[in-house]
Amino acid sequence: MHQLIESLRGRLIVSAQAYPGEPMRHPETMAQIALAAERGGAAAIRCQGLADIAAIKGQVDVPVIGLWKEGHDGVYITPTLRHARACIMAGADIVAIDATRRPRPDGRTYAETVAELKKDDALVMADCGSFDDAVMAAEAGSDILSTTLSGYTGERPKSVGPDLELLREIVTAFPDLPVFCEGRVHTPEHAKAVMDAGAFAVVVGTAITHPTTITSWFADAIS
Repeated sequence: MHQLIESLRGRLIVSAQAYPGEPMRHPETMAQIALAAERGGAAAIRCQGLADIAAIKGQVDVPVIGLWKEGHDGVYITPTLRHARACIMAGADIVAIDATRRPRPDGRTYAETVAELKKDDALVMADCGSFDDAVMAAEAGSDILSTTLSGYTGERPKSVGPDLELLREIVTAFPDLPVFCEGRVHTPEHAKAVMDAGAFAVVVGTAITHPTTITSWFADAIS
């Protein structure tokens, strides 16, 4: 296992992302949030967009997992080889890629994309939506498997919290690969449950770095 990935074993990864039109949609702001997360104990930062990757890489000492979202439907998380290479050029230590079995915009398969990235010695995180996605991603040579897209591709229902069932399936099937749990990890209790279920590491985004959503949870609770 690559030393950088080994350093994330049993650790918390924080996803610092804001979407177009949101108040915090600025690379400098995301970099400040990433730095705050690092000081709080984050072992790595996951972030979106070339400007954010570059800004965050310049602020933190921990590894950066970079991705590039384009569009909103189908394959939009680092959808092509061009997007992946751009993330690496921007400073990503690991590139996160949609690892579903859906058609990709550039016509390449996921396996073909990974094969090209491996020629550049890139580390690839596979964002999966189902067990079958994880099988495909593992066979393609992915360095990390993740539950990121569970509940968003139509293959699995959207669980209230993290998809522990899918996590356990993947961990059992691929004991020698690091499996991250990402998606709807909203409380410290969720994070502990994820680790107890066998996750190599846990990724938390919204519950730490998205104040609009966190505020809405409290507002809804008292209304």
